[in-house]
Amino acid sequence: MAESILPVLVAPADRIGMKEARHIAGLDPRTLMKLFREHGIGHQARANAPWVISGPALVLALHGDMDGLEALRAGDRDHPRVRRAIDHLHHVLLKSSAT
Repeated sequence: MAESILPVLVAPADRIGMKEARHIAGLDPRTLMKLFREHGIGHQARANAPWVISGPALVLALHGDMDGLEALRAGDRDHPRVRRAIDHLHHVLLKSSAT
């Protein structure tokens, strides 16, 4: 049996939904769900439940920053790569809420 990837634990402040994920990534929901599963950056509590996605993890995965993603997975929110992703996420979300 294949070993499953350790999921990123999603802090309440980092949670985004599918609508925000689509805005950030510019990808369709099916492609995003594949990305969430592949990198362990989002989950559903049960079938047909809303997705809970780690915004910083999505940013890191989209930019191919696997070192940053592993730091976030390990809980190191102060790692420079993780801080950069969090800052980027907040900038993108603030910019979209201002329009």
